[in-house]
Amino acid sequence: MRLQVDHVTVCGSDLAAMRRGFADAGLVTSYGGPHAHGVTHMDQLAFRDGSYLELIAPVARGGAAGLMGGWAKLMEGNAGAGAWAAQSEQIHSDAARFRSAGIEVRGPEAGSRKRPDGIVLEWELAAVGSGAAGSVLPFLIQDRTPRSLRVPSPANVPVHGVAAVVLGIRDLGKAIALFRSAYGLDKVLVETSPEFGAELAHFPETPVMLAAPVGEESWLHGRLDRFGECPAAFLLATHNLAQARRRFSLAAQASFFGHKLAWFDEDVLGSRIALTE
Repeated sequence: MRLQVDHVTVCGSDLAAMRRGFADAGLVTSYGGPHAHGVTHMDQLAFRDGSYLELIAPVARGGAAGLMGGWAKLMEGNAGAGAWAAQSEQIHSDAARFRSAGIEVRGPEAGSRKRPDGIVLEWELAAVGSGAAGSVLPFLIQDRTPRSLRVPSPANVPVHGVAAVVLGIRDLGKAIALFRSAYGLDKVLVETSPEFGAELAHFPETPVMLAAPVGEESWLHGRLDRFGECPAAFLLATHNLAQARRRFSLAAQASFFGHKLAWFDEDVLGSRIALTE
């Protein structure tokens, strides 16, 4: 099964505040409407590769519902990066394959959302692995209605798509073994990033990047204590990092696995997000 990012999710308690923060950073999102359960609503920012970034928050205090119930503390705690999803063309057979590999699967179950123009979008979701949906292994999504209705036209920003999901995990070896079992991944690169306060592992040619905290003083150690294992950052792809840095006034460059990257202001976005080429 090919691992392809469908979307990544930023979790917060106030959608309007999140929208303002992203707009202030130069990333203007569009309102996507409420989910059918009536508990959450979302904004989104689509990219040229077909993936998108989702901002999600409660409509009113009360958390989340169904398979997304584990997102309540992420939203209430303004966790920022919180989950990710992979596309599936055969969600029931994919779920069966994960189960046969000894990996927990919840669902598939139906979901939907009503766009501001009144169009209702429908899909099926399956949560793969333990923990909240999309916390380590991505949750699966398969559209019942055309995907083109769920994903808006690409935004006019120099961002091609989602390059990597940086997953905050406690045990690097255990997480590597999990992705090998789930997706048959083989080669893995490992390096330490003092600036990020983590030991990193990356499966080349995939969006999977693992980050385990180096020492109890690492910011990532505190995040794991607060939110558990889940995405800690998102890296978005751009074809010209120098140009993008100027457009978005990004922080000084860093590097993961030989790839240059530059971070948006976390205080503005409420989430760790970088551009990379």
